[in-house]
Amino acid sequence: MTLLEEKPPAAPPRPASPSRGSVTFRDLGLGIRFAAAGGREGWIRTLLTAVGVGLGVALLLLASSVPHLLDARNAREQARSENRASAYSETNAPKSDSSVLRIDTTTEYHDRTVAGFLMRADGSTPVLPPGIDRIPAPDTMVVSPALRELLDEPGNELLRERLPYEITGTIRDAGLSSPGELLYYAGSDTLTPANGGHRIGGYGDDRRGEPLPPLLIVLVIMVCVVLLAPVAIFIATAVRFGGDRRDRRLAALRLVGADIRTTRRIAAGEALFGALLGLLFGLAFFLVGRQFVGAVEIWDVSAFPADLAPDLRLASLIAVAVPLTAVLVTLVAMRSVVIEPLGVVRRGRERGRRLWWRLPVPLAGLAVLALWGRVEEYAPVNPFPITAGAVLVLFGLALLLPWLVEACVNRLRGGPVPWQLATRRLQLSSGAASRAVSGVTVAVAGAIALQMLFASMNADFNRMTGADPTRAQFAGYSEDVTGEAATSAIEQFRATQGVEVVIGSVEAYASKPGDYAEDEVEPTTSLTVGTCETLRELARIGACEDGDTFVVHPPGDKDMTAWVDATARKGEEVEIGYGNKVMRWTLPADSLTVQGREDPMGETHYGIMATTGAIDAGKVPGATITTQIRVDHSVPDVAEHVRNTAARIDPGMRFVTIESVERNRQYASIQTGLQVGASAVLLLIALSMLVSQLEQLRERRRLLSVLVAFGTRRATLGWSVLWQTAVPVVLGLAVAVAGGLGLGAMLVHLIEKEVSDWWLFWPMAGVGGALILLVTLLSLPPLWRMMRPDGLRTE
Repeated sequence: MTLLEEKPPAAPPRPASPSRGSVTFRDLGLGIRFAAAGGREGWIRTLLTAVGVGLGVALLLLASSVPHLLDARNAREQARSENRASAYSETNAPKSDSSVLRIDTTTEYHDRTVAGFLMRADGSTPVLPPGIDRIPAPDTMVVSPALRELLDEPGNELLRERLPYEITGTIRDAGLSSPGELLYYAGSDTLTPANGGHRIGGYGDDRRGEPLPPLLIVLVIMVCVVLLAPVAIFIATAVRFGGDRRDRRLAALRLVGADIRTTRRIAAGEALFGALLGLLFGLAFFLVGRQFVGAVEIWDVSAFPADLAPDLRLASLIAVAVPLTAVLVTLVAMRSVVIEPLGVVRRGRERGRRLWWRLPVPLAGLAVLALWGRVEEYAPVNPFPITAGAVLVLFGLALLLPWLVEACVNRLRGGPVPWQLATRRLQLSSGAASRAVSGVTVAVAGAIALQMLFASMNADFNRMTGADPTRAQFAGYSEDVTGEAATSAIEQFRATQGVEVVIGSVEAYASKPGDYAEDEVEPTTSLTVGTCETLRELARIGACEDGDTFVVHPPGDKDMTAWVDATARKGEEVEIGYGNKVMRWTLPADSLTVQGREDPMGETHYGIMATTGAIDAGKVPGATITTQIRVDHSVPDVAEHVRNTAARIDPGMRFVTIESVERNRQYASIQTGLQVGASAVLLLIALSMLVSQLEQLRERRRLLSVLVAFGTRRATLGWSVLWQTAVPVVLGLAVAVAGGLGLGAMLVHLIEKEVSDWWLFWPMAGVGGALILLVTLLSLPPLWRMMRPDGLRTE
């Protein structure tokens, strides 16, 4: 090689091709940039998605807070309950410097429970319930904030009359089960064990509550599924807001060289950003709404803000699942779209939606329930097959709805102009309408199934008491009003405004005198003293005059009849009372023998009955009073007048409303929880339908302006919006009714009950119709604004 020869320059090294991971992150980042900096239109779509996802996330965070809410409420209730974990659980605690006498004075006011206790300290260091610093002084009380507000409101004079104590303090949150609880502690200097005081030595009941029966566990599982399934569907719907405009933008990217995989990753990045922003929105909605939760009371249920603390594991699951769901839903949606450089082609419109893979999903759910979901009365309930089967059925209904809507609207022809505009829009794009209605479908189907389940269990958890509310509406029982005060108490009830009849009696024990061995049972029965009018309500007595006496046999019970006759021997003495307080009284020889009858409470009376002229009720030792009262409901606040009289006679009197049906408290609380949750879910569904409707109107803004410019009346477009909302909702309700009835019948079969009513779906169908009107009315103002001529402008 000569010096003139030059070595050819080395070729520059080729840049290393980026890895698949870096390309994916680059495309996702580009999608996030489009969503975050895509101008006004991009931000509107992103905000719509974020608000929709945020609403769903807020409700999921609320649901994840329920375990902590229940635990906190339970802990406060246990902390203020009497400590029974001692040897004195069945009797009074021993008197000490820290013991307290108290009596339960809980009452009702306008169908609300006002809990209260009358208290007296035995010493200088009394035990205190949570939330107060000292025992109230005599004739004073400390009250909950809600009760203070209620007492201060005008028109509540009857309640102030019933609680004639001076308010000297407020119970703190630690002593209340909820912000809306009505509770008071009042002081007394006359309370003793003789007049009803119960001595306690401490607070804090650590006993666990009764476990839920298997049937109620099934109810709880279904309530959770029914309330949360629509939320998941709504979140999946929200991430697809503005999909048409996004697809057109991706077509522009294809024009400048992006391939199909790149466009899909960019779309996933946009959805991911909207979902992440939705998580922040949902957290903000939850934190802001939590501050006002104490002022909201739904179905008599409220909570303290601190009680709404999401479970960390569930919150972490939400934080991961929501963005992941957004990305997966977007990728699945992109599979049905071909994005070309010069346009967008939707495959579904060419071949139609397929039924073959949709129908097996709900059928598989029913099969899971039938094979593995049976519930036995005494065996533990396996929640997984019940949950899985119900979820498959409900989500299967959501999958069936788009096929049904498309199949039905493609066959619609002709009709008025608004109808044609609506059906043509649905024929062009029924997917968005179906997605918006799918939440309604799932919620209504689940609610129908739950209602059928509740109805089939009604007899198990609603006991017929045998009481007759037509004969008496209230009953009072007092063991602390004796002697002459007992007869005076009955007269006070009779003198109360609005009272028509008082079945008031003075009752005591009557036994056969004599000496008995330790293993021998002393013949004993009851002595009932009252007027002829009262005794006729308790026994089948014909002619009766003051001074008459009767021996009353229980109808159809020969053994108890013989026992009564062994005690109530005509012409011989009986011993009245018990312990050291007894008196002898001779049962007149001319006493009539009659049959007992049921009183308004459904209890059969027997034993010795005497009119007030035959024995002085004021001198009967150990007597108690029982009053059953019939009132005139046309008298305003008659129930409160009667309760005021009861509180005046004996603050600790057990005063109850006579009802023919007694409901199980656990069953009632689950039903209340369903009502609270259903209210929240229905509100979310209404918001989701409204947001979806507004998003569709925004997409059609230019088209609406063109129609108006060509002379289309606004009323015509308004009616078209109504039909466009109504058609998918009606079809969705049809799917919901069929699916809900099928799921409900399967669940009823699993618990070995029978369907009691096949027409329970009408109320939920009415709710669906109300949602149609609500969404249409709320979407009309934006519709009028979008039909302005400036909507024809373009760039």
